[in-house]
Amino acid sequence: MTETDTTELLTGLFEQVARRLHSNGYAAHLFPAQWSALRYIHHADADKRTAIDLARHQGLASGAVARTVRTLIEKGLVTKMGTIGRGRAERLELTEEGHQLLKLDPLRSIRKAMEELSTYERSVLAKGLETAIDATRLPNGRA
Repeated sequence: MTETDTTELLTGLFEQVARRLHSNGYAAHLFPAQWSALRYIHHADADKRTAIDLARHQGLASGAVARTVRTLIEKGLVTKMGTIGRGRAERLELTEEGHQLLKLDPLRSIRKAMEELSTYERSVLAKGLETAIDATRLPNGRA
């Protein structure tokens, strides 16, 4: 197998993983950005659980993230808990339904599979994924 063949194979495998994650995630009627927002709100420190901090974390425009948050609120997965500090930023929290849905997170199966890899295999995979992520960045540095 040539280097080009290997690269083609890896690219195809990466696409398969991306498609399956998207498909599995949409089985719960959520798009990838919505899953990412749920994960962020779940893991972020309480004072960082705002739409603007989520936008910074995702490297996205605040308008797009505001729509994502609004949709998650409409679905009953996220709620606003009042403003933080002196600003207008509202703290976001997962609802009980949001916590329950995270138990079906499509990344859980990936995480479990990664646990089967050796430390060396994980580091090589991480390097490859970082390279792929860097290749998808827009020229202005945005996601």
